[in-house]
Amino acid sequence: MANRELKPMTRRTFLIVGTVTATALALPPFICARASAVNAARPVHSKVSITVNGEARALDVDTRTTLLDALRENLQLTGTKKGCDHGQCGACTVIADGRRINSCLTLAVMHEGSQITTIEGLGMPEKLHPMQAAFIKHDGYQCGYCTPGQICSAVAVLGEIRDGIPSHVSPSLTEPPQLIASELQERMSGNICRCGAYSNIIQAITEVAEASV
Repeated sequence: MANRELKPMTRRTFLIVGTVTATALALPPFICARASAVNAARPVHSKVSITVNGEARALDVDTRTTLLDALRENLQLTGTKKGCDHGQCGACTVIADGRRINSCLTLAVMHEGSQITTIEGLGMPEKLHPMQAAFIKHDGYQCGYCTPGQICSAVAVLGEIRDGIPSHVSPSLTEPPQLIASELQERMSGNICRCGAYSNIIQAITEVAEASV
């Protein structure tokens, strides 16, 4: 036995042995990582009270639930649309405590006591909000998917201008912003319209703004 010659290890055998060894060494941490992931995925629920479209609502939601999903799935207010789900398209825009926000980027539990207004709260077919009526008049939409977010954002934009909040194109930080196309375009830039109805949207906003002066 002592004089028995050892056969040289082939490249194929070396690769097989190396792969098996690496797998064996990595397996325990992998199992631990999977176990941690399972534990982390266990839902934690929390109660939250918010006022949506003037109505007090009490929710019991997973703490990871976004405001967008709470509105759509828990309250069945499907007018607010889920677009990119990354805060880039503006389709999910709602008005929270007077300010427009992307509801996909905020958690429902962060809005305890908040006043939320969705497109349903602005107006319904039997009683349209002036901005909704203006969008219809000026054909400010085509497919209509982005329209709820566009309208909520437009309503909030006029509130920002009325309150004297400047934008990046406002000529002065001390003087009230001007109601001009460039100002509206800048403020509405976070709402994407794939149909390209931007000029019609600006016309609708301008009409409502001039009527409210």
